[in-house]
Amino acid sequence: MAHDKTRSGFVALIGRPNVGKSTLMNAIIGQKVAIMSNKPQTTRNRIQGVYTDDTGQIIFLDTPGIHKPKSRLGDYMVKTALTTLKEVDLICWVVDAEQPFGAGDAYIIDALKQVDTPVFLLVNKIDRTRPDALLPFIDRYRHALSFAEVIPISALQETNLRTVVEQIYARLPEGPKYYPEEMVTDHPEQFIVAELIREKILFKTHEEIPHSIAVVIEDMERRDDRRGTVYVRATVFTERPSQKGIIIGKQGQMLKDVGREARQDVERLLGSPVYLDLWVKVKQNWRNEARVLQQLGFSDRD
Repeated sequence: MAHDKTRSGFVALIGRPNVGKSTLMNAIIGQKVAIMSNKPQTTRNRIQGVYTDDTGQIIFLDTPGIHKPKSRLGDYMVKTALTTLKEVDLICWVVDAEQPFGAGDAYIIDALKQVDTPVFLLVNKIDRTRPDALLPFIDRYRHALSFAEVIPISALQETNLRTVVEQIYARLPEGPKYYPEEMVTDHPEQFIVAELIREKILFKTHEEIPHSIAVVIEDMERRDDRRGTVYVRATVFTERPSQKGIIIGKQGQMLKDVGREARQDVERLLGSPVYLDLWVKVKQNWRNEARVLQQLGFSDRD
């Protein structure tokens, strides 16, 4: 038993793609841990975010959006999300108040019926919906599954997030703080740096680009110069030469913009000047090649 009666535990954030799971986790933690984009399936690995206060510690697992997979990478993402449900103390299912109940929700309900873990329904984006539309919306979900709590929220405007944290603590067991208080994620810096670069590309490109890119950090080291500059060499993999052209842009402008914006974020993360060396390479059909997926950090042995 913990002597100081702190509460701690693991909480899975699940939901269809693009409902605001990463935005929610970043808002609660108060720092960017997961990349955010309005493109679906932005989160590919389980992102572990750590929230600590006087009451205790909540470790969030932000899972990939649950969807019908169309590739080996898709299979991996969905498998990761479903495995997480069995390993946590609590599940927060995030739904978008603007999206009607659909086949994706029915798929998630089936998955939730397989586990005994308590489930919160967090109805996100209430700032963009009429209050009188909210009750029928919630009822549709309540008829399908029994929830420990239903909390309407806006992750973007940070509405009701304190309530979410309090209600989570009310259901977590007493236990130690698993991570040091200043830690906000258990991912290595290289993983976050790669994600920040990928986020910038997602913001700036359209259509098929998002799912066909992966970012690998080839080298990351602190130089001996006076300013302690961190040198980062990263490769962006795409599946087709035409995509490579889009990411590089006319006279290299797109890649320059991506590099500049990513560098600013990485400097904030590392607290030092950064020299970012960015390359783009074509690796055809990497999403279906087990060896390539493993090289990029997606592995079934999770």
